[in-house]
Amino acid sequence: MSPNFKLQCHFILILLTALRGESRYLEVQEAAVYDPLLLFSANLKRDLAEEQPYRRALRCLDMLSLPGQFTFTADRPQLHCAAFFIGEPEEFITIHYDLVSIDCQGGDFLKVFDGWILKGEKFPSSQDHPLSTMKRYTDFCESGLTRRSIRSSQNVAMVFFRVHEPGNGFTITIKTDPNLFPCNVISQTPSGRFTLVVPYQHQNCSFSIIYPVAIKISDLTLGHLHGLQLKKPVAGCGGTGDFVELLGGTGLDPSKMMPLADLCYPFLGPAQMKISCDNAVVRMVSSGKHINRVTFEYRQLEPFELETSTGNSIPEYCLSSL
Repeated sequence: MSPNFKLQCHFILILLTALRGESRYLEVQEAAVYDPLLLFSANLKRDLAEEQPYRRALRCLDMLSLPGQFTFTADRPQLHCAAFFIGEPEEFITIHYDLVSIDCQGGDFLKVFDGWILKGEKFPSSQDHPLSTMKRYTDFCESGLTRRSIRSSQNVAMVFFRVHEPGNGFTITIKTDPNLFPCNVISQTPSGRFTLVVPYQHQNCSFSIIYPVAIKISDLTLGHLHGLQLKKPVAGCGGTGDFVELLGGTGLDPSKMMPLADLCYPFLGPAQMKISCDNAVVRMVSSGKHINRVTFEYRQLEPFELETSTGNSIPEYCLSSL
């Protein structure tokens, strides 16, 4: 089984259990009931490369990583449903309503959220998104088909829906568009390489990896300084206005994670950190006065690497939660 495939199954289980308000992991028999192998496959894009456009039924709890047309039809009252959409880091997601047949007055709803939200935690966080939380929702029962297409601000978006009457439902088309300067990203894979660039923009950008990982910073340009400093109680990079920080936590919202390191002071050679949390984030804070750039590589930690270590590594704050 490939590492990517293991990640995707792991990811689906986290999402499903979070939506159900249960523990982080499902028991073996519960996993069999949900059958994440049907929800998500590492070879999905490759297998469907020649099938355009891709069409399939949408499930009450679903996750999709490729464009296509998706139809949900209720076979019984479905009261707590959500579909998560994720693209490549350099992509926006557009959700287009093709056909909607729901009873808004009877309690049905269909809402698009710009980002992901799980158990009250949002990605991007409120600090990193240009819109307020309320404006990130688009409610079909309020806007109708006057707004048929909704584009996300990053590579993730989701749909909440409730349908009471069997036979009712909706059809949506998912498209992706290039994003020249990706700001907030959730990685589809447990390993990779990425360059985060913020050109003269006053904004915060987060790159989220939902896995324990080792991160190696190979290039850092902040317009005024270069470097690395471990987080200290009375010192940090916040006063500089432009810096990169490494965060770790067990939830989705970067603003609720623990700061592990600030990057803003001179250092020689690459800096590597191990973050054993469920979620690791590389976050860039920009004043808008410079072109800021950080290049980093990341890979999933092996089990033996999750043990507490010393040297050039971040203290294992999240070790006990794994």
